[in-house]
Amino acid sequence: MFCYQCQETAGNKGCRFAKGVCGKPSDTADLMDVLVHALRGISLILEKKAEGKIDIETGRFMTKSLFMTITNANFSNQAIMAQIEKAFEVRESLVKKYGPITCECDSVVFTAKTEAEMLAKAKSIGVLSTENEDVRSLRELLVYGIKGFSAYAKHASILGYDDVTIYEFIVKGLASTTKNLSVDEMIALVMECGKTAVTTMALLDKANTTTYGNPEITKVNIGTGKNPGILISGHDLKDMEELLEQTQGTGIDVYTHSEMLPAHYYPKFKKYTNLVGNYGGSWWHQDKEFESFNGPILMTTNCIVPVKDSYKNRIFTTGAAGYPEVKHIADRKEGGKKDFSEIIALAKTRPAPTELEKGEIVGGFAHNQVMAVADKVIAAVKSGAIKKFVVMGGCDGRQPSRSYFTEVAEALPKDTIILTAGCAKYRYIKSNLGDIGGIPRVLDAGQCNDCYSLAVIALKLQEAFGLKNLNDLPLAFDIAWYEQKAVAVLLALLSLGVKGIRLGPTVPAFLSPTVVDVLVKNFSITPTGNAQDDVKAIMS
Repeated sequence: MFCYQCQETAGNKGCRFAKGVCGKPSDTADLMDVLVHALRGISLILEKKAEGKIDIETGRFMTKSLFMTITNANFSNQAIMAQIEKAFEVRESLVKKYGPITCECDSVVFTAKTEAEMLAKAKSIGVLSTENEDVRSLRELLVYGIKGFSAYAKHASILGYDDVTIYEFIVKGLASTTKNLSVDEMIALVMECGKTAVTTMALLDKANTTTYGNPEITKVNIGTGKNPGILISGHDLKDMEELLEQTQGTGIDVYTHSEMLPAHYYPKFKKYTNLVGNYGGSWWHQDKEFESFNGPILMTTNCIVPVKDSYKNRIFTTGAAGYPEVKHIADRKEGGKKDFSEIIALAKTRPAPTELEKGEIVGGFAHNQVMAVADKVIAAVKSGAIKKFVVMGGCDGRQPSRSYFTEVAEALPKDTIILTAGCAKYRYIKSNLGDIGGIPRVLDAGQCNDCYSLAVIALKLQEAFGLKNLNDLPLAFDIAWYEQKAVAVLLALLSLGVKGIRLGPTVPAFLSPTVVDVLVKNFSITPTGNAQDDVKAIMS
């Protein structure tokens, strides 16, 4: 295998051996490469035969397939092989529809029936098959950005919201990675990927808020009750809704975990008295937190880590998530709902969760909520009560160096506001950082896709202050990244013209020195450093 798509890749160079740092076996990584290669074939056919146009059904298939390949989403070879076989079927249906295609890229013709045949193909089409380091870097940056916003597009489509232009860019982007393009052409595609990421996050924001209401400032319990519970993790709000419906009146409490915490902020979910709180912290604590929870766990998306035997018989996956020997809940049929009866039956036989902590988390500061108190925020800036906004959204991770983000949050002066979204917030959201005139110093907008909210807030503040440039705001970016959704968010910010982003805890391994130089020159991106020094720079 060779994989360097996530932040914790071995030695910040690439995972090459029997298993990745994330726990992904080499054969699983290779099968993911084959799946992406098959999607390239579909894209080439659509580009050459349909002028890049794509129907919604095929677009949805593409986004789910790409979603399955992001870090910590799916570890099941069986599930990935089944998706590869579906890709062959989609490809052949397109050939029948549009006629045969002549192309130098064998992604439009190769086929495989067994795992061995698929793994044999992986040897010739993986990341390192692109020999030029800079070309490889730009191609992978584009692919990872596409993977990232594909996850968001899939969530939107589950709620009935599709934008065919998003699917068309997937076709354009994947097809481009088979061609000999100039550096300028590849950089232009990367920037277009960022714009598409903005479009996708806006679509998902519309889907979520139309379906569940605009997030409200909410206090979320982090203690536990005496009833048996079900723990739901991941990002899929539709799964959350259907689980809450099916557990009403059963005596089962539902707890959110990690990125599902922001479900508490949506008005529609507040009517469910069986939604009782949030359990634990970010994704990488799950091996211990899932043990102590005692009840069944539902993983709706990434981030799942290698499952321990102590809870393997009570964890379930659904959607794009998957893990060997773990029960998978089938997708809902058109117009239907997922069946969580097996999880509910198991929960009734289990003891209540072991309490980890007591207290509350406050969140729900999405763009609509913040704009509702915009006058108060603007007045605080003009009076000098608020000196700076610091965006610290993104991902959490296992490396000790990520304590940097806690140190920065605690070292920032008391006249600064931290804007956050994503699981990076768990590094500081439970700290008592106080408030400024009643405005909490940590404003949590929600999930990683809600980084869009932070961009909207920044643009609204720019308008309110009558500034011509977003970068003239008293605003700094200190971003944590881990996987491909964070790559999509980063490209989205760059496409909006944001400059001076600090990115950490490491510079992505897939960025060659030349590509890093381009990003530094054009966008002033810098790596995170010493927390105290960075705070001084942020405030200067």
